[in-house]
Amino acid sequence: MTRRNWLRGAAVTGGVAIGSAGLNAVAPALFPETPAFDPNHSLWMRAQAPHNPPLTTDAEADVVVIGAGYTGLSAAYHIRKRSPRKSVIVVEARGAGNGASGRNGAMLLPNVANEYLRLVSPPELHKRIYDLTVESMRNLEALAARASIPDAIDHTGALEAFASEESAGEGREYVEKTRRLGIPVRYLDREGTAALIGTRAYAASVFDPNAGHVHPMKLVRVVKEAAEAEGVRIYEDSSVRQVEEGAAIRLHMAGGQTVKARAIVLATNAFTSKLGYFRNTIAPVYNYVAVTRPLTGPELASTGWAGRMPFNDSRKLVHYLGRTADGRIHIGGGPAPYGWNNGVRERSDGQAATILEEELLRLYPSLRGVGFEMAWNGMVDMTLDWAPLVGSTGTHNNVFYGLGYCGHGVNLTFLFGRIIADLEAGGERAWAEYPFVNRRAPYLPNEPFRWLGIRATSLYYRFTDR
Repeated sequence: MTRRNWLRGAAVTGGVAIGSAGLNAVAPALFPETPAFDPNHSLWMRAQAPHNPPLTTDAEADVVVIGAGYTGLSAAYHIRKRSPRKSVIVVEARGAGNGASGRNGAMLLPNVANEYLRLVSPPELHKRIYDLTVESMRNLEALAARASIPDAIDHTGALEAFASEESAGEGREYVEKTRRLGIPVRYLDREGTAALIGTRAYAASVFDPNAGHVHPMKLVRVVKEAAEAEGVRIYEDSSVRQVEEGAAIRLHMAGGQTVKARAIVLATNAFTSKLGYFRNTIAPVYNYVAVTRPLTGPELASTGWAGRMPFNDSRKLVHYLGRTADGRIHIGGGPAPYGWNNGVRERSDGQAATILEEELLRLYPSLRGVGFEMAWNGMVDMTLDWAPLVGSTGTHNNVFYGLGYCGHGVNLTFLFGRIIADLEAGGERAWAEYPFVNRRAPYLPNEPFRWLGIRATSLYYRFTDR
């Protein structure tokens, strides 16, 4: 290559880079985001509590929580528990649990997503994170035991099932290392796995006795009931239009009201960018779940799935399955598409249901012809490195948040509510060693680069999963 050609190529490359950077910078103005709060059509929705009345007047509180899912209700509960003199309000765009908290795949798992059955942090810290999340699960179970809502949590243990010999080897290595740390996981070969869940489709699995499963909406009611018992005021069908930051924050509601607070909590997960926060941190992706009708005794027996232990597989585009108390099998995961410009509208996707049915029949061929009674979808908040984040932000450091759960939110939300309460009260030193507290997540570019990158990654995952 001659010097002239090299300079010409460098100029073109530099021009493309500058143009791309320019488009990335102006994309938020070119593609403004539109909030949307579609109703929940999941099986779990049948257990939702009646809506609280909406906010109809201006209001003021020490802390206002935006969102009445697991994160928001937990944060409100823990703030009042820690600081009983503080006034706490929760505002929710629809009803408590309308989002991911009332649509998820019902698994209750220890650890955070990026550390689940893999050593990312140093071994001792990995063990402390595991123990912390197990402690949070036990606290949540104790709260459920005191509530008036039965069958919210079932402590059964859970499996991660390995789809290949390679992943099975990684699972065995993890068990060998972490059992020496005192983490009580157990490696099961193909036969041991089949003895628990019936199918021989997996090479092996890891059993964690501290895991379990939940009824998602009943669990919402447990935490809502606990928060209200502590004096939290919850307003449903009350959406926030704009956050005006300052030493005293003003929330401008869609109904025209103004809510003043010394601090707020963003418990909005995949919807957080709609309020102008974490646009370049979180990508909302679709999560699909489908469920059969209640199966007969012979139908259940034909699967060989003796108990109600849930399990997930080891693929990047993970599948996860569980059984309900009334004999249904639910399956979720598979395709995880991203909607242009952080889209959050519920979508009808018959192909996703077909993929889930194909996977169910691959595992349990005897269920051919049973089909699904219903299917639904919702948003999961993902980070590029699959690690969650909790902390504070804003011009006066009085905007608190917990998000980026990447599928582990059923447990982490309760823990992060506790952490938010400590941070809001000035107790950040107790949490300084944990990597998810006040961390800086990898940067996500704006459109169109985000859509292109996530789509390419999804296609790559489909290829490697096969």
